[in-house]
Amino acid sequence: MAPSRALAWEKTIMRDDALFVARCARGLEPQLATEILQRELGSITAIGHRTVHFRAWRPYDTGVTGLRTADDVFLLGAKGRDIGGRRPSLPELADLVRKAAPERLLHHRTTLVPQATGDVPGVEVSASFLGRRNFNRYDAEDAVGNELAAQLKVPYHPRRTGGAPPPDYAPWRLTLDGTRATLLLRITPRPLHRRPYKQSTVPGSLHPPLAAAMTRLADIGPGHTVLDPCCGAGTLLIEAALAHPEAARYQGYDIDPTALAAARANRTTASLARIRLHRADAGRIPLPDATVDRIVCNPPWGTQVEPKARLAKTPTACWQELSRLLTPQGIAVLLLPTPTPLSPAIEAGLLPTHTQRIHLAGSPRYVVKLERPG
Repeated sequence: MAPSRALAWEKTIMRDDALFVARCARGLEPQLATEILQRELGSITAIGHRTVHFRAWRPYDTGVTGLRTADDVFLLGAKGRDIGGRRPSLPELADLVRKAAPERLLHHRTTLVPQATGDVPGVEVSASFLGRRNFNRYDAEDAVGNELAAQLKVPYHPRRTGGAPPPDYAPWRLTLDGTRATLLLRITPRPLHRRPYKQSTVPGSLHPPLAAAMTRLADIGPGHTVLDPCCGAGTLLIEAALAHPEAARYQGYDIDPTALAAARANRTTASLARIRLHRADAGRIPLPDATVDRIVCNPPWGTQVEPKARLAKTPTACWQELSRLLTPQGIAVLLLPTPTPLSPAIEAGLLPTHTQRIHLAGSPRYVVKLERPG
């Protein structure tokens, strides 16, 4: 790119209303916005359904690809009005492609991801929309994908064929939220929520960005002992250890040998030998009283994973054990499947100080923070 074109292109980039769009699980938008600000990545320009728009303070800051509470992060291509629910309006989506200047966006992507290239061999599109339409997602994807292919003079891989797109095809995303149509270009080759360390899973494995949000809510600090008494595949502990290496001790327990094997495999992939994993009943963790500073946990509430041992016989044993283990200034952050009354936790000496509703795979969940009174 000639110097004069490069300068003009950079000025265009800096004038965009929202250079980046990060997507997350529904309900985690405030946590994602907070993370963007705390990392000093940019100014928040809009928060919408599962999205946070922000203008980067440093246009080429690769830190945007390190957002832990985001499912994915994109360059903003173009915004337009939602085309509505009628099939004859689909050709209007081509206007988004023309407004987006796809060649410019692909070049900007190369400054953020070293392995990316501006000369892509093809394009693929993933679409989603809110509300009823008399067309499907594949129709919307094809309307955008064919126009992108024509402008860039490369092949388009339609998702309606059922085959996975080639890994080096440029990944575009289209969203229709009832008011706006937005065209985005994913920065990274794979979505951010697909963590490289997570090679093994078990039923009930936690969504990594949600795990990251829970560990941020726990306010982990230097020297803390961090515990997950039902660690499963280890997602919460790994997210905590990656974000808070200053904590002194990470301890994980699970009664299921298969879960522990998965946690150990993921721990090894993440190179986090400081996470200690042991087999134990979550209702009887072999640690002394008042020795744990932070507890992060997705207990087996009988939805995806059935409680076992003491928790199966006495469900309130979970709250009693958490209270026994926490220091006077300790904090516990748990994921609940329903807004179950927290009277057993209060009776055990733990007060809920924060409750947040989120949605995973269309189902509501509740993140609850508990602390000791006064």
